[in-house]
Amino acid sequence: MLIGLSLLALIVVAVVVYFIIPYSPLKAKFNRDVKERIERSSQVTGVLTYEEVEYLPLPVKRYLETCGYMGKPKSSHMKISFKDADFKLSREKQMIKIDYSQVNFVQKPDRVAFIDTRMYGIPFQGYDSLLDGAGGMKGVLAKGITLFNETGGDMDQACLVTFLSESLLIPDAALQNYITWKEVDNTHVKAIITYDGIEASGLFTFSETGELLSFSTDDRTYTSMNGDRQQVKWTALFSDYQTKDGRKQPSRLQAIWHVPEGDMMYFDGRDFRIDRLL
Repeated sequence: MLIGLSLLALIVVAVVVYFIIPYSPLKAKFNRDVKERIERSSQVTGVLTYEEVEYLPLPVKRYLETCGYMGKPKSSHMKISFKDADFKLSREKQMIKIDYSQVNFVQKPDRVAFIDTRMYGIPFQGYDSLLDGAGGMKGVLAKGITLFNETGGDMDQACLVTFLSESLLIPDAALQNYITWKEVDNTHVKAIITYDGIEASGLFTFSETGELLSFSTDDRTYTSMNGDRQQVKWTALFSDYQTKDGRKQPSRLQAIWHVPEGDMMYFDGRDFRIDRLL
């Protein structure tokens, strides 16, 4: 009974806060951080050349050629937009639909992402960030009630390895000196990202024809709804390749936590938009 009343009170407060606050402070921070990073970034010129990628492992070079990145203009940052992606916060929860926007930068491994959805009919917004080596994840209900705000060393590493997992979607990032590559075999490459004293690594898997299939790492920490934290394997899947703007790229991205209770796919986004910008 008390739990029910507490939940009802939270909902009432959330609704009141939502209508009192005329804008979203969290969305404003996301927009501000994006604007500041774009202004800081140096505009790039030229195209991706074979000379620049010569040192990369064969599977990575094959990917860049197969997917049409060679000879294409370089980029300073990338925007990815998902509409109605499937997402859930824990094994116990059902999938919900979210709108998800992210921006990845090249000069430094900066990344920001914004989630917009509803929980129990109440607006929920989330903000993931990796800025100047500091990672964070914040969730807010009804624009003003903070549900969680994760920071610290494990978040720094987790956000850094997430950036690494997406680096081949904007190959200019893969060529930066904060990422090193080690060929394992014809279809597997280990990548290590190091920035501001933090290191993370993972394994990229490619098809024999060059498509990127997956990225797996042990450098992310899973936090359950009751606050328990454990470092478990995490995998990103890339599939359903389509050719857009002369580049062959995945149209489906999925993310999986390999928790002891069994694999949990918590993100499934399709037909998203990628904009690579100078």
